[in-house]
Amino acid sequence: MDAPPPVHCHGDGPCRPSDVRSAIRRALDGRGGATGSPYDEEAVSDALLVASELTSNAILHGGGITDFDVDIDGRAVRVSVSDRSDRLPVVTDPLDDQGRRRPGGRGWPIVCRLACDVRVSGLPSGGKRITVVVPVL
Repeated sequence: MDAPPPVHCHGDGPCRPSDVRSAIRRALDGRGGATGSPYDEEAVSDALLVASELTSNAILHGGGITDFDVDIDGRAVRVSVSDRSDRLPVVTDPLDDQGRRRPGGRGWPIVCRLACDVRVSGLPSGGKRITVVVPVL
């Protein structure tokens, strides 16, 4: 039996972190049912966290989610999130000028640490697409 088709969301409908997490669960459930292979729940939690960070960052810093795709790539989940901003993700200093801890700024390092592949590309119509691969087996 073939894997379920990739899950997509385009800018017309609601695209929230929960939508992407649900899409990952559906894709994994469909693939696990087809192969009978259970996924490592801790690794799946990592994939869900990465998806939440990407979508939250697109909403907070990228002008909103314009598209997302979720697909199973062998032993990993591939998640792509597109937004309206051309600005690239950055790592910020966790401390402000007075040495106090800043809120936020931890999402991108989490994504980069948990994903085995991270790609950021500009889109022809403007904005960017971030594609990550997170192992789940």
